[in-house]
Amino acid sequence: MNWDIVEGNWKQFKGKVKAQWGKLTDDHLDVIAGRRDELVGKVQETYGVTKDEAEAQIKRFEELNKDTTPKSPS
Repeated sequence: MNWDIVEGNWKQFKGKVKAQWGKLTDDHLDVIAGRRDELVGKVQETYGVTKDEAEAQIKRFEELNKDTTPKSPS
């Protein structure tokens, strides 16, 4: 999953992120704005998990959603 593309198409991904991590609010998602490091921090903070666990969750999310990444214009 290319996070530069995710960041550029964040509105499309917000729903998927919210479905995966339902405790994240719209305000959290606005702060995250498609930045992977921000997502790691918010998952860690909101769910009380370690950074390694947050990274692992996001990696699983990436694998599950790798085919839904919008293509960048050629």
